[in-house]
Parts: sequence; C-alpha cells; structure tokens
Amino acid sequence: MAQKKVHCDCLDTIKPVRDTLDVINGKWKVPIIISVGVGNDRFTDIQESIPGITPKVLAKELKDLEQHKLLKRIIIDEYPIKISYKLEPYADTLTPLIYALKDWGVNHKRKVTE
Repeated sequence: MAQKKVHCDCLDTIKPVRDTLDVINGKWKVPIIISVGVGNDRFTDIQESIPGITPKVLAKELKDLEQHKLLKRIIIDEYPIKISYKLEPYADTLTPLIYALKDWGVNHKRKVTE
C-alpha cells in the first residue's frame, strides 16, 4: 500500500512539471520571454538579442508563446504596418522560475568548474 502512495505522490509532481516543460521547453522560449521582458518588442530586436536564433524559429516560437497566452502580438495599423510583442501579465508568473533557473545555472557552473 505504501508503495502505491509513493507512486501517486510521484505522479502528482511529475505531471504538472511535465506540463510546465511542455510550454517552456526547448532552447529558445525562455530566452524569448527574457528578451521581450527587458523591452525588445520588435521581431528584429528580439532576434538580435538572442544569438543563433533564426527568423523561422523565432516566428514559430513567438506563435507558440502567443497560443499559451504568455505573449501578445500587437499590430500597429500605420503605414508601414508595425508589429510588436509584449508579455501578457500571465508571463509574470514565470519570473520566479526564470530567476531560480538563473541562480541554479550560476551555482552549477561554479560547482563543475571548481
């Protein structure tokens, strides 16, 4: 009986963590969120702030983040039409996670280079 409870407790943690990783997984989503969060709101600015990202990948990832309600695409109806991106307030819920990942990364790098 105790073993089954441990299994359920494990799944109670694994499932939400997996759901989170499904949203922010990959090489580019968190850097895009960080880039837009610090004020890069135009496609070119975002691309230039993230070394190595291609326009095709950036466009795909921006659409994914928009579908997950983390990012908003804003069309400015002028001539020429301008498109900018802004984080949705919901994206602020990722801030503690991003800082925790940053702290862990700094500490891990320090640990493996000692």
